Formats: sequence, structure tokens, C-alpha cells
Amino acid sequence: MSAPQQNTGNEKLPRHVAIIMDGNGRWATARGLTRTEGHRKGAEAARHAVEAAGELGIKYITLFAFSSENWNRPADEVNDLMNLLRYYLKKETAELHKNGARIRVIGDRTALPHDIVKLIENAENLTRDNTKITVVLALNYGGRQDIVSAAKDLAKQVKAGEADLSQIDENSFSGYLMTGDIPDPDLMIRTSGESRISNFLLWQMAYAELYFTDTLWPDFSKKDLEQAVAYFAGRDRRYGGLSQSHGMQG
Repeated sequence: MSAPQQNTGNEKLPRHVAIIMDGNGRWATARGLTRTEGHRKGAEAARHAVEAAGELGIKYITLFAFSSENWNRPADEVNDLMNLLRYYLKKETAELHKNGARIRVIGDRTALPHDIVKLIENAENLTRDNTKITVVLALNYGGRQDIVSAAKDLAKQVKAGEADLSQIDENSFSGYLMTGDIPDPDLMIRTSGESRISNFLLWQMAYAELYFTDTLWPDFSKKDLEQAVAYFAGRDRRYGGLSQSHGMQG
């Protein structure tokens, strides 16, 4: 987008928080547990993070649950992750709906098992009118793939005479992305001490504040989220312009 969407209400509170949930395997290894146990504990942490975000008043939370590169992991681990996804889509959808959460899934669904796609569709349909918080799950998602897919869709429309190339700008292009109906993230959190964005929401995070923590994802708590939000609140978000207390952004 050419300019980020501004928060309404409390400007110190991020409207949209995106999280790269990293460290499940290391958490499990440090405790002599299987990686599957680490992923299960990580899923619990995700549920707590959504609850905490809702309590803080955050309107959107996007969780990087399974990247398009994660298919390269051992087949047994991928299978365990798919089974865990099935379990939590079945178990958590009704509770999220009860609590006023809307569920959205972004990513390429064509490679996902058919029964999981049906669970996703059911969850989205059930919760589509909820407004307390939108929970976005990035499944089989990659930022570069998202941009390429958007460019292809735009090219098809231009070729068919359904879009005017001269009228396309950053704002209109954003509408072709998988997050076209969702405001861009204000804050991105990555756990486990890594400081990469790993092909996650590349276009959308152009103006996001980036917060990296050594905490492994299964240990991530409401306190950790509050610390990240406090970091965000202390940032001087000038978007390339002038600050009241500083000169030109450098």
C-alpha cells in the first residue's frame, strides 16, 4: 500500500499483529520430547495468544501456521502437523465463534488435504459475521507466491479488459493479495531469537514494526504479547515523514 491504514481509537495499540511462531522443535528438544509434542504445545500457545489479543483490544491477529516451505520437512512431521491442524480446527472453531472471533485462512489450499479444506471452509462460513477479532491463519502461505498470484490475477483482468492498467497503484494492487480485505500489520513478532521474516507477508509488512524475542513459541505468554505491544507503543511511526521531535527519517 502507498500508506498504511491508521488505527482508530488507541493509536498506541496495534490494530493488526502478525506472528511468526518459531521454536517449537527447540522447545521440545530441550525437554527430551518429540517435535510433535513441541507443535502441540505451540498450538496451545497460539490459542492463548488469540485470547490475549482479544483481551487487549487487538482487532486482527495473523499466525504463520504453515509456510509453503514447510512441505520440505520430514513426511512424518508434516503428517503430524496436518493432524494437529485437523484437531484444532475441529476443537477451537466453536469456541472462537462463541467468543466473537472471525476466522480467515490465507495461503494455497490446493495442496492441503481435502478434509482440512472443508474444515477451513466451515470455520470461515460459521464465523464470517463476527467482529470482535479476526484470526488469520496463514496455511501453505508464502509472501512471494502471494505477490505473484496477485500479479497474475491483475494481468488476467487487464487482458480481459476488466481492469485499466493506468489506474493500478499500490492501494489497488493490495486488493489482489490474499489479505485484500484485511488491514496491513502494524506489528510483526517473531519468537525464538531468529531475526528473519521468512517470506511472510512481504508486501503487507512494508510499514510494520518488527519485534524479535528470544522466547520460544511454546513459552510465549500474554506477558510477552504485552511487552511487544509496549515496544510498539514506544515507536515513533513517521512513515517516511517528519517527527515532532526528529528530523527527516534516516
